[in-house]
Amino acid sequence: QVQLQDSGGGRVQAGESLRLSCAASGRTFDLSTVGWFRQVLGKERDLVAAISWSGPSEGSVYYEDSVKGRFTMTRDNAKNTVALQMSGLKPQDTAVYFCAAKRSGAYHSTLEFEYDYWGQGTQVTVSS
Repeated sequence: QVQLQDSGGGRVQAGESLRLSCAASGRTFDLSTVGWFRQVLGKERDLVAAISWSGPSEGSVYYEDSVKGRFTMTRDNAKNTVALQMSGLKPQDTAVYFCAAKRSGAYHSTLEFEYDYWGQGTQVTVSS
């Protein structure tokens, strides 16, 4: 089992920045990928960014097109944490953001059902 604790959400103005954090504990050596999803009320969760946790592609990062150049996902190996630095935030970035992890599957796969573990979610609100 893996436990994920995500944090860092808040309310900001358009153009400002926020940093989300996710702490992973438990059998983290079993993981292949850790990602950030976001969900707007009434809609499905969408993958925003994901980092390869192990294997030949370790450290590689996937970004959804709308966040490329604005969001940066990083990993701290020693602390088993990942962060999502969000800059140039837009009102359309408003959502609940979830940290998630999976044991198998390509890091760039956007399929939600592949993910085995989820954080509780953190709200990000961007006002214009």
